Amino acid sequence: MKTLAYPLLLVAATAVLAGCGGGDPAPAAPPSSRVPAAAAAAESTAPGVPCGDVTGAGGAKTAVVAHGQVDCAAATKLLKDYFAKLTPAEVSSADGPGPVVLDEWTCGSGPNDPVTACSTEDGRQVEGTRA
Repeated sequence: MKTLAYPLLLVAATAVLAGCGGGDPAPAAPPSSRVPAAAAAAESTAPGVPCGDVTGAGGAKTAVVAHGQVDCAAATKLLKDYFAKLTPAEVSSADGPGPVVLDEWTCGSGPNDPVTACSTEDGRQVEGTRA
């Protein structure tokens, strides 16, 4: 479900690059030095902080990892809330559960993907990996 985070990062990066003010645009970088916005944002994300385990969908033990400005208490609560909100139909969906919106967060995972990913538009991320 990591793919859910990348479109959100791309949107945020595009908005930042577009800017809000007038004036002359900055000169374009040579083609060889351009890095896709999503790749640049992913590279700038600090390595995750392990936050312990929660009970995931179907009772599976899920390891929680917070990225960016997310504390472990908030990351753990987010994944608990996400798993509690899933219906049995969503859990067994061929497309995987999600996306599910929880306040400013969007969470989900792909079919048979052991990783649940949650992200915000400002680049915060939480991952849950079935143990």
